[in-house]
Amino acid sequence: MQLVMFTHQNPAVWADLGMILWAAGLRVTAAWTVATETPVGGIKKGNYVQGTVLLVMRKRVEEKHGFLDEVYPEVEDEVKRQIDSMRALDDGAEPNFGDTDYQLAAYAAALRVLTGYQTLDGQDVSHELFRAKPTGRGAVAEKSRFERVIDRGIQIACDYLIPRGLEAAWPSLSADERLYLRALDVESRGERRQGVFQELARGFGVRELMPLLQGGRANQSRVRTPSEFGRRDLGGGGAFASTPLRHLLFAVHATVADEGKPEVGRNYLKELLPDYWGDRTRLTAILDWLASLAHGDDDRWTADAEGARLLAGRLRTDHG
Repeated sequence: MQLVMFTHQNPAVWADLGMILWAAGLRVTAAWTVATETPVGGIKKGNYVQGTVLLVMRKRVEEKHGFLDEVYPEVEDEVKRQIDSMRALDDGAEPNFGDTDYQLAAYAAALRVLTGYQTLDGQDVSHELFRAKPTGRGAVAEKSRFERVIDRGIQIACDYLIPRGLEAAWPSLSADERLYLRALDVESRGERRQGVFQELARGFGVRELMPLLQGGRANQSRVRTPSEFGRRDLGGGGAFASTPLRHLLFAVHATVADEGKPEVGRNYLKELLPDYWGDRTRLTAILDWLASLAHGDDDRWTADAEGARLLAGRLRTDHG
């Protein structure tokens, strides 16, 4: 049995590690994450990783041959199993695992599946290890099979880690909308590292992260509130700007600006959303979640949370 301790945020580096283990004839049989760095607010500053993954490995004795279209469902099941096992151990009042821990666990879960195979799509590890890579400024290497599978593992984890209270609304949300709500969920637990938000964006496949954030320093980033958004890029200027969630955030802002009167927010949504009546239940669930979200001693959300509560009540009783 071998034990490897590894810490990194980049899927390409995890893919390289996976190929090294694969070439050594080892397969990952178990993995868990431990906190190995100072928490946010400590001496260190920057987008450092706070968790280290411990990988338990044994010699690969089976000669399994796999294909990517068969491996992806296995990775999905393994990532979900890993997340479920961590959630079962977690304490709701004092969580043991942070968002980064779950993402690192997704890397490890993908490696557990991948390292069990002798070949992928008919090619062994030597093809991946020694394939030519482009050099020079601006050169972009094609992602290896390992990296593509690990990327998929992170996407699965992001989609599976649904904030409590948004389960019903989640399936119909776009990637940009999910990113905003997940980032807000992570921030509500004290996370301020820009690197964590960047990892979320990569997991959801969203390129435009910065328009969602207020403050650009590595350890002092946060998600914009409805009032901080205001009319910024409303209806244009990016994928998020034209989503129903973006319009909902403006409706919250309009409610707050009108001294807590939700009628102006309700009217805005009815005018802008082509399927207002079909979206109303989903929008109400999101407003309830925004209104109940814990923000600790951060009073930036006080007025907006109250505006979300009032608007939710108006939408819930709207009958025409």
